[in-house]
Amino acid sequence: MIKKIVLGLLLLVALGLVGLNSIGITPAFIVYGPGVASGIGAKLLCSAEYVIGSERDQAFEDLVQYSPILSQISVRYDDADRAVTSSLFGMKEKTASFIPGLGCAVDYANYPQRSRLIVQQDEASSAPWPAGSAVGGIDPELQALLETLLEHDNSRGLNTRALLLVHGGEIKAEAYGQGMTSESKLLGWSMAKSLNAIMLGNLEMRGFLNLSDGPGFPQWSADARSAITSIALLTMTDGLDFSEDYNPGDDATAMLFTSPSSSDYVLERPLSADPGARFNYSSGTANLLSRLYTDTLGGPQAAYDNYRQQIFKPMGFQHAVFETDASGVFMGSSYFYASARDWARMGQLMLNGGVLNGHRLVTEAWIARATSPNQSENDKAYGYQWWLNRGNESLRFPELPEDVYYANGNRQQLVMVFPSQQAVIVRLGWTSGRYPVADNFARILDAL
Repeated sequence: MIKKIVLGLLLLVALGLVGLNSIGITPAFIVYGPGVASGIGAKLLCSAEYVIGSERDQAFEDLVQYSPILSQISVRYDDADRAVTSSLFGMKEKTASFIPGLGCAVDYANYPQRSRLIVQQDEASSAPWPAGSAVGGIDPELQALLETLLEHDNSRGLNTRALLLVHGGEIKAEAYGQGMTSESKLLGWSMAKSLNAIMLGNLEMRGFLNLSDGPGFPQWSADARSAITSIALLTMTDGLDFSEDYNPGDDATAMLFTSPSSSDYVLERPLSADPGARFNYSSGTANLLSRLYTDTLGGPQAAYDNYRQQIFKPMGFQHAVFETDASGVFMGSSYFYASARDWARMGQLMLNGGVLNGHRLVTEAWIARATSPNQSENDKAYGYQWWLNRGNESLRFPELPEDVYYANGNRQQLVMVFPSQQAVIVRLGWTSGRYPVADNFARILDAL
């Protein structure tokens, strides 16, 4: 009798799970979903509120684009402490807090490192771009084109919020939508990876490390992971077993939204391929590069100070925030918020061969290596955290020049560099599907 009751209960559970699965609630979601939902809600809504300054309704709508279940989270804003608390059905409540100049991160007990960082803040400069905020050489025809493209994008629901063109070292046109301006700090998602690479290139130029060596993580010293080089990490050919799917229970969501130290999470991942053999896109790898930056310099405060003195100020960033996790390590996979003009500075630095505003940040040789195909057996069109148009049998964008390379982030964030045209195009927004990159950018190039 008891056996029959147990079997009946198991059948009911199974039938219930089938029904839930039909509306997107899988067994994995039941186990991991509440923590992920609470984490992503607190983190993204905190940054939208206190870093970007978005309207709350718009920020919530952006969040729900990731999953309809996120419409069910409860959200509490604490303007006095500048924090956001979120939970799904009252479970796994999480709070993300804001620190001026450092942005937001989910708070975790026993992780005070972020809150102890001494943060620097500067006033915006009125010097001409790229050293400061002043923009003069707007071309009326190019400006009209970008405004038309942005308007057309948004009439189709593509949510383009910034579109900017640099040509010949000057901003020639910029258009903004959905309440954003030239000062709005917009999330680049994985475009942070490209800045992360520049930061390591700077350390190599200054003699702090050799990227051909291993990262020296003690957790890997006694096993096959000791064969991983820093270049393998930069080209995402490290061989680590890391899932970039964004479902509850997958590595990416666990790392970003449930782990106080993103790099600690990834340091525990085993190998699934020989180092150097296969390309595997991995935000976990990017956070290991941030950990390498931090460890090389001697800890979170030294890493932050070095970034401010050697990257932020020489680049001329005016409206930019690089967020850390609770452990105080930069979130090099995802969380750099910057204006379109600041994102364009990163592209211009690359176009200039590593020099910007009279400062050399990386060598020309590093730029050449960073924008060359990797040596993997499955996808060569990726450099040092920069996507390449060339490298595989066919171009990623056949309509665009072969020498194009670009930073790319979720929701179709782009900083695309066109060496042959001496141009940089920045696109920021919140597109859930395909964005007409080739069509729009080819129109802009044709107009130059």
